[in-house]
Amino acid sequence: MTKLGLKPRYPKRFKVTTDSNHSDAISPNHLNRQFEVAIPNKVWTTDISYVWTLEGWLYVAVVIDLFSRQVVGWSIDDHMRTSLCVNALQMAFWRRKPEPGLQPHSDRGSQYASQEYREHLGIMKMQQSMSRKGNCWDNSPTERFFRSLKHEQLNYEKFRTKEAAS
Repeated sequence: MTKLGLKPRYPKRFKVTTDSNHSDAISPNHLNRQFEVAIPNKVWTTDISYVWTLEGWLYVAVVIDLFSRQVVGWSIDDHMRTSLCVNALQMAFWRRKPEPGLQPHSDRGSQYASQEYREHLGIMKMQQSMSRKGNCWDNSPTERFFRSLKHEQLNYEKFRTKEAAS
């Protein structure tokens, strides 16, 4: 390997980001894997992922418009409390100013099922949709975004600080 200039690549640490073991209400799956959207700001998907730094985990929440597959909102912090997801949603809302009835789709994580998150959806006049239990395919565009981000950019970087990673 040395002669050929090859270096091994090791899998990165895994961190669970979805806590679906909660008593909060679950919204129906309105999206139902219908990922082709004809106009912008009708369906957004959202999720949380993580980046390892030498100072600990850094969490990233994104909101993606399914029409363009563009990240329209994001938030980065050293925790994955509901405020992380709310901040990403608020950024998307203020950047895009969608009409009432937009459908944000997420997994069943406690952040997305929380009363705080639902209150913000109500204020923004959005209709929540959630994946079926344990089914990552229901939110595959966002899962794919994080896979690409990590495998093409982040996984082979060593971040000394959380600030360097953000």
